[in-house]
Amino acid sequence: MKHFFLFIFSAIIVLYGCTEGKYSTTNKSYKKQVKEFAKLLREYPVEDSAGLKYATDFVGTTNMSMRRPNYVIIHHTAQNSCEQTLQTFTLPRTQVSSHYVICKDGTVYHMLNDLLRGHHAGVSKWGNTTDLNSSSIGIELDNNGFEIFSEPQMNSLLTLLDRLKKAYSIPAANFIGHGDIAPTRKNDPNWRFPWKQLNEKGFGLWWNDTTNVQVPVNFNYLEAIRIVGFDVKDTTAAIVGFKRHFLQDTTKRMTPAAEKVLYSLYKKYQ
Repeated sequence: MKHFFLFIFSAIIVLYGCTEGKYSTTNKSYKKQVKEFAKLLREYPVEDSAGLKYATDFVGTTNMSMRRPNYVIIHHTAQNSCEQTLQTFTLPRTQVSSHYVICKDGTVYHMLNDLLRGHHAGVSKWGNTTDLNSSSIGIELDNNGFEIFSEPQMNSLLTLLDRLKKAYSIPAANFIGHGDIAPTRKNDPNWRFPWKQLNEKGFGLWWNDTTNVQVPVNFNYLEAIRIVGFDVKDTTAAIVGFKRHFLQDTTKRMTPAAEKVLYSLYKKYQ
């Protein structure tokens, strides 16, 4: 087991060990932190990350693997350039990070190994999952929050999503936005983001034509929003989050048209 972990983390260090260029200092810091993780895993007898032991005896299993992501969370940076975002994610005091940053010209920066925990989701909830940082990959799109997402940027995003979906067998429904998992405080990616285009490529769910949809008289739209995944503790935020994602609408009230879309989705998520 000891040699297994040494091999895994040595591979991570080699992959991200380049220390040339403007970010040579922060690349060295990344390498140092990975070494600390490897040191923790080499400790024997094995303790958890809080230094606690719950059993007197330890028997190392031969059957294990690294934890794998099950969600992809898409963000906009709310900053004015890729360079500004790279600087933000390499300042220790900010305590924020993402696995990938995609610039307007389509350039992709890989900032954190997929198997490590990023600091991108914050306080969040989707369905019954309350620690999205521990189960997701974060992707930041260079966009100040008021812009259309460029074609080169979207092309790079779709290529990346395809790789991640295949590598980790991520379900289509688990490609979501930061505003979905934290609707009381976040709205990214903004309402201009083309979720329908992503769905057509196999990422995220979408609704069918609602022309002939008949919403039941007793339809509970808040319960349906909850089943889709949104936290409905703040009902207004949940409605806005749902409408922003699925209707590109940021108004606060449900409408008959919105209920038809929701009912269509509700049947898919059941």
